[in-house]
Amino acid sequence: MAPFGKLYTYPGNLRVQRVQALAAMNGLEVEIVPDFQMGVTNKTPGFLAKFPLGKVPAFESADGTFFLTESQAIARYVAESGPKAEELLGRDARERALIEQWACFAEQELVANMLPPVLMCVAKLWAYDQAAYDRSLQVLERAVKRVEVALQGGKKYLVGDRLTFADVMVAAALTAAAKYVFDAEMRKEVPAVVSYMKAMLEVPEMKQYFGELEMCETRVKMQ
Repeated sequence: MAPFGKLYTYPGNLRVQRVQALAAMNGLEVEIVPDFQMGVTNKTPGFLAKFPLGKVPAFESADGTFFLTESQAIARYVAESGPKAEELLGRDARERALIEQWACFAEQELVANMLPPVLMCVAKLWAYDQAAYDRSLQVLERAVKRVEVALQGGKKYLVGDRLTFADVMVAAALTAAAKYVFDAEMRKEVPAVVSYMKAMLEVPEMKQYFGELEMCETRVKMQ
């Protein structure tokens, strides 16, 4: 199989893992650029000529003529570029809109509120701010409960009767949150979400890139 393109990224980037899972679902080969060094590679003139803001993940097509940043756009491009595009992204305008709604929700409600506590307490890249920590977790909890409502009635998927781009985006965010902040106290109120995460991580392409589901008992805190 000829490569579809390559990604510049640091290890363990959930935004890249979901692109890899989508590529596998769509029969596309996306390579990870070896020897990438965050803060080094992305500051070189060659990198900045392709990606002026120096952000990762960054995608380069196999022929070297197309460059793309913003992880949601990269994920969508990969989803739309293979034989399962319609299955992943929707068969009509309403379905496509619902799928896009959930993709935006994953970034803006789940990832955006999972990251501050992790960056404060695990990576320690942000100064600790108790008010910001509490606010992020409150909004995250509200978002997780929104997913719980969407899954009521035994629903397996967020849109329709099949796995879509929406599920990949939301499940990726939920599983990352479960590792650090979506703890046992929060999980006891959302059994459908817990079942959903477990089922999503049994999808072969998801398991390949996300591994086994890890769920923390207590959320990360400042030591």
